Formats: sequence, structure tokens, C-alpha cells
Amino acid sequence: MHAPVIETEALSRRFGQRWALARVELNISQGERFLIVGGNGSGKTTLLRILATALPKSLGSLKLFGLEPESNRFEVRRKIALLSHQPALYEDLSSSENLDIVCALAGHTKRSEELLKQVGLEPRPDPVRFYSAGMRKRLAFARLLAQKPQLALIDEPYGQLDPEGFDLIDQLMDRLQEEGCTVVMASHLVERAAARSDRALLLEAGQPRYLGEAHQIPTAWRVLHKGPE
Repeated sequence: MHAPVIETEALSRRFGQRWALARVELNISQGERFLIVGGNGSGKTTLLRILATALPKSLGSLKLFGLEPESNRFEVRRKIALLSHQPALYEDLSSSENLDIVCALAGHTKRSEELLKQVGLEPRPDPVRFYSAGMRKRLAFARLLAQKPQLALIDEPYGQLDPEGFDLIDQLMDRLQEEGCTVVMASHLVERAAARSDRALLLEAGQPRYLGEAHQIPTAWRVLHKGPE
């Protein structure tokens, strides 16, 4: 049994008088692929941001790699990569320059051409501000790979991509998992994401409604919404 990478107890987050997340209990192991599903405003992104240490919790406890992130921020953060729904890229730099910066900050050997090839992009000199949404998503995923994370947190991995891009992202997440990386993703594509995950959490209005085997999540989703996805 692998050691837990994520442990939470009654994890909660409040914005003003509204609880965006309430009493979430998680125990996610190394190398596991974990899915978070829910409608808009259900708390998916809030949970990912807390796990990434980008947003503080309001109540409850959180341990990452067996450590409390508040007192071990540097050690924890260097192991985590977050790919947000709207990835932040250096708009005025080329794709290779974007990746060179990430590799340098992570202390890895520069390999931007290899990373671009892995996500189906070619090196080009123009700034990424001129890239299509799909190309930007692929570049953001290359940046995540450049960080060599032990925990990858991915918000809507299939967003802005075509079916060919879906297959590519699945292959890349398979590779991350094979290398021992824990992958936690939030997705609206419930059926596809569930088929490629180990376990899943269903959120509604910040409340956990299902936690268990991922293959059961489409049924739990339909029951909750009283109809097809």
C-alpha cells in the first residue's frame, strides 16, 4: 500500500457567509488517479486550489506528503504542479521560452523541444498570445510535464481540445501515473474521466455526495441530477 499523498479531515472553505466547501474527507495514495466531478459552483476548483496550497482552508486539516503545508510550504509546493482551467502562460514569449523558464526554475535540464513533441506541438518563434485555445492547452500541459511533479492537479484537462487532443491528454496522464505521480483532476466529461480514474468524489454545493470507485460515478451523477448528464 502506497503512502498517502493527500489526507484531509473535515476540510472546509468559506467565502464570506457562503461555504464553498464543507467537511471533505480524502485519503489519496501515491500513483492514484482521482476524479472530482460536480456542476458549476460545486467546489471543484476551490478544492483543487486548496490542495495546491494556492488557497488557504477555513476549517479542518490538510496534509500533503505527510506534511502540514502551512509550516512546510516550500518542501510541499516543489512537488506539486497545478494546471488551472485558464492556464497562465508568459504571453509575450514563445512556447520554447515558456518551457525553458519552467525547466530552469524546477532545476531540470532544458528539453523544450522534447516536451513540445510530447504534446503535439512544434517549436515556433511567435509569442503564445497568438496561439489557439487548443495549442495553449497543450503548451500548459507541457509546462506541467516540465515540472516533473509528484502531485498533478488538473482542472478540466479536456477543455479547449478536440477528440485527438482528448486522446493525447489521456496518454500523458497515463504516463504520469506510470511514473508514480498522483493525478487529481476535475472534469465535466464524467463518463470519459471516470473510465480512466481509480476513485472519484462527487460534490454538490460544496458537499460531498459520493466518494468511492470511479466507475460508479456516472450513475451517482445521474441519480443526483435525476436524469442523464
